[in-house]
Amino acid sequence: MVGKSLGECFEESFSSRKEKRAITFLRDGKVESEITYQRLDHDACRMAETLKALGVEKGDRVILLFQKSLIFVVVHLAIQKLGAVSVPLNPGFKKSELEYLLQDAEAGLILIEPEREALIGEIAPDLPCLMVDTRKPYHELDLFHGTAKDLIPPEITPDDPGLIIYTSGTTGRPKGAVLTQRNLIHDARNIIKVWEIDARDVICHALPLFHVHGLCFALHTPLLAGAHLLLLDQFSKLIEYMGDRRPDFEHMRLWTSGSAPLPAKEFERIHRIFGKEPVEREGMSETGMNFSNPLRGKKKPGSIGLPLPGLDVRIVDPATGTDVRPGQTGEIWLKGPAISPGYWRKPDE
Repeated sequence: MVGKSLGECFEESFSSRKEKRAITFLRDGKVESEITYQRLDHDACRMAETLKALGVEKGDRVILLFQKSLIFVVVHLAIQKLGAVSVPLNPGFKKSELEYLLQDAEAGLILIEPEREALIGEIAPDLPCLMVDTRKPYHELDLFHGTAKDLIPPEITPDDPGLIIYTSGTTGRPKGAVLTQRNLIHDARNIIKVWEIDARDVICHALPLFHVHGLCFALHTPLLAGAHLLLLDQFSKLIEYMGDRRPDFEHMRLWTSGSAPLPAKEFERIHRIFGKEPVEREGMSETGMNFSNPLRGKKKPGSIGLPLPGLDVRIVDPATGTDVRPGQTGEIWLKGPAISPGYWRKPDE
């Protein structure tokens, strides 16, 4: 299972779905583009040829510094086909932030919007650039070379990196968490299993794609499960709840919460308004998703839930390295196949 690359897992999922809708992209709340699984794979192969013609090879870092869009997804899939490493960065970063990140990543290529050309040229004049105009509808972009049959993928091993996610943590400059093929595949398949995601699901994607939650959980997972993804260009207030009026949410089977503790009163409020208890979970850029309350059965408000399959957990006194007794505060120590082997160019950290 884990002997395959993430790109091969995507190809298996896409080839079995063909004309099924994969992604619907909404801009300003209106449908702009739709793409089937067959076309998604076809375009990703052609995009891989474009990147290859620009010199991208296995192991090269490719920076994605442009707005959330359908082409962002296609570029990321193309990078995976080449065995290269996606490095998504927040398009809102300022010059001072980009100076450090571009130097640290040592990328072979950066994809940017035209208005960034002068800035990137000033920061890293020798870094090859590919312009991506995300203001254009997807079908008007002219970025694809070759044919889907031209691509000959390299041999990719489970320990080869597929993604670097920069995370600041609590101190110091951002660190690039390296996520391998094994990490990414195990994380996605774990989520598919514990939350029972399948091809019948429609997932509303309102998260940024430069973040591990938006890219790994909310993109990799539905694409590998064959679900239909509603890709919003940006987060907006999707639902308004007024007074005692309760809209019908019976068609929604899963509400989740994470990234911060959910107060018990908000847990109950979500249950009251939407008719289902939320599933709380916890994850990190360096590990993917680690814990989740059960999809079925008792959910404990304020708890991040139970360890996902394959994850060993200890609660430890960091001063002594010994397990603490129940009820005592300790540090969470994790071991499992989804956990990063380390930070890019920072082995000591």
